[in-house]
Amino acid sequence: MAAEDRPQITLITPPSFDLDVFPAQLAGVLDTVEVACLRIALASKEEDNLLRAGDVLRELAHARDVAVVMDSHLLLVDRLGLDGVHLTDGARTVRKARKDLGADAIVGAFCGPTRHEGISAGEGGADYVAFGPVGVSPLDQGTQAAFELFEWWSEMIEVPVIAEGALTAELIERFGPVTDFFAIGSEIWGTDDPVAALKALLAPLG
Repeated sequence: MAAEDRPQITLITPPSFDLDVFPAQLAGVLDTVEVACLRIALASKEEDNLLRAGDVLRELAHARDVAVVMDSHLLLVDRLGLDGVHLTDGARTVRKARKDLGADAIVGAFCGPTRHEGISAGEGGADYVAFGPVGVSPLDQGTQAAFELFEWWSEMIEVPVIAEGALTAELIERFGPVTDFFAIGSEIWGTDDPVAALKALLAPLG
């Protein structure tokens, strides 16, 4: 696949991690594989935890010219000096996020497997729309985002699209021509060597 056609990578953090260990793991990945954006996807609702983790990861990513967005927590984006927010509730809060964060911030929306939700998010001002899971996953209702959805989107809609959820090397090879980004996280963080796992996943892209 030609370099200009190759999808970019969004890296998703684990839902919880040890701040004494994970930053070094993350740095190893960012120093080895070209990543466009880091998505902080912590499950914690504790403000102190989110602020401490956000501070550390922002510095690490920005030092490598990697943009940083945070799942859902709109009010923490400015406080942490992040680049934007990743909304997990489809199109529902896209307009509010765009209004609150301004024109320059990244506003992205996860829209499950639903074309209509994606179109609504794009119309609301989202910078990108994510569909998933692409692979077989027990998350949500388990309904997969179809190849045909990405195929249609890539031909008809200008808003960039992200493929995510239970990705494999085979799926990356198949979806590579019809997506702008792959979002990868749990596929690599549970392995002994996240760098090697990510390289193996991305091998089909050349």
